[in-house]
Amino acid sequence: MEVVDLIPALRAFARTFCSKAEDVDDLVQETLTNALANLDKFEPGTRLKSWLFTIMRNSFCTRIRRRSRESVGLPDDIAEHLTTEASQDWCAQANDVRRALYRLPEHHREMLILIVMLGERYRDAAAICGCPMGTVKSRLNRARMQLRRELGEQPEEMSRPYL
Repeated sequence: MEVVDLIPALRAFARTFCSKAEDVDDLVQETLTNALANLDKFEPGTRLKSWLFTIMRNSFCTRIRRRSRESVGLPDDIAEHLTTEASQDWCAQANDVRRALYRLPEHHREMLILIVMLGERYRDAAAICGCPMGTVKSRLNRARMQLRRELGEQPEEMSRPYL
């Protein structure tokens, strides 16, 4: 019963360590829990209040040491750890190319797929599409130019022979 009578004094002492009411209550609860767990170490004839205050001070100091070892919040270099892997970048670029490809007219898209993606020869593409080889070359050239425009490439980049 003597411990219950000391709870207001424990709260007052905890306020010297903590500014928030919930932290005060947590410290008092931790103190009482530690006291009950170590009741066999209490020496009769000594002041219970002093013993409980010592437990509280030690509990608070232990909390401070733990907090100093724990990192609170985000580390300063968090941006370096949030970069995406190249495979994700390639996926995003592939999606951009696919969307741009489907914005092309069907006959241009068909030539790009046959020749660039599937590796068909001009002659075979002409046979598949039922048109002259000159038409295949013309459609392919226009498809490449339009795809580059869709992807936002600059005119000087568009003169390069690849894609």
